[in-house]
Amino acid sequence: MTITTIDPAEFRKVLGSYPTGVCVITALDEDRPAGMVVGSFTSVSLDPPLVGFFPDRRSTSWPLIEKAGHFCVNVLASDQADVCRAVTAKGAEKFVGVEYTVSAHNLPIIANSIAAIECRLYSVTEAGDHWFVLGEVLRMETVREDDPMLFHKGRYGGFAERM
Repeated sequence: MTITTIDPAEFRKVLGSYPTGVCVITALDEDRPAGMVVGSFTSVSLDPPLVGFFPDRRSTSWPLIEKAGHFCVNVLASDQADVCRAVTAKGAEKFVGVEYTVSAHNLPIIANSIAAIECRLYSVTEAGDHWFVLGEVLRMETVREDDPMLFHKGRYGGFAERM
């Protein structure tokens, strides 16, 4: 098999043509919320019910979530740009102004997200410069029917239906 060299800038450009949803992965670090924004979330299996996402190996938030042993996937709506910006902040600024409740599974659920999917950590696999994280779904709910936040070509937006 021949090893192909791919230019990282071209890789990002081409794959940036594919829009993704935007989620915030949350957990509690002691009594404080920990979280990270991901666009690499997917359903994986119905039996058992598994979902997955891909945190960067350099992430400082992922080790806090991994240590908790369980997490919540909060699917953001297109009107939650302020939540997205807050959670991408570093250190003590993260979660400033973000409303959330703590579930029976001791997980932060972000107010007004489209959906919340509570999971226990199922597995973590090395995947290049990222981790492939699988979570077994413990509880899930649709919070509201609304337009999802999407990430496409380096920008955030919503969905516009065209027929």
